[in-house]
Amino acid sequence: MRQRHKPWADTFLQENTHLVIPQAQQHKGKWKELFGNDKPVHVEIGTGKGQFLVGMAQQHPDINFIGIELAKSIVVTAAQKVLDAQHKNILLLNENAADFREIFADGEIACIYLNFSDPWPKNRHAKRRLTYQSFLEQYQEVLANTGEVIFKTDNRGLFEYSLVSFSQFGMRLNEVNLDLHAIEDPLNVMTEYEEKFSAKGQPIYRCRAFFPGT
Repeated sequence: MRQRHKPWADTFLQENTHLVIPQAQQHKGKWKELFGNDKPVHVEIGTGKGQFLVGMAQQHPDINFIGIELAKSIVVTAAQKVLDAQHKNILLLNENAADFREIFADGEIACIYLNFSDPWPKNRHAKRRLTYQSFLEQYQEVLANTGEVIFKTDNRGLFEYSLVSFSQFGMRLNEVNLDLHAIEDPLNVMTEYEEKFSAKGQPIYRCRAFFPGT
């Protein structure tokens, strides 16, 4: 969906650098210092409008959350939602995180969320999928010991591809769920897309994967 241009976005970002952090690379290895505590840091890649992040921050005040979103017009919407919720354990990055190792140090992140990522269905675009090998290499380096990648999607093809990609990379699975809402997980926080698709009867797929030895 094409995003509506927000002419006020630049001004908003300049006025809220305490929340949407500029020049994220300068904070590599120092994210806990920026939060002002020693709580574990979880990262959502592709935050969208922020519903998942705000819900998780409310449910887990003992965790620091960072949301990464490339589209400026979307990240300001997420930022407004965070400000309204008044959560202190969320930071946002308006970044094209092509290499997360430029932003996060080895072992700095406790968990990575991939929610309803672009499936890039054409084979020639496989390298853009966030579960492609080159991305898994990055996740492996920035994740701490026992760190997880938690992946949710409505796209069966992307889910199957990702399971194979995880396996071929040597990752192990803590969970593979082909109909997440059927189990009525009370801790599941839905994204905007998840609400939309599940309302139409579309099954939601989730898996939790980790790197042995990390």
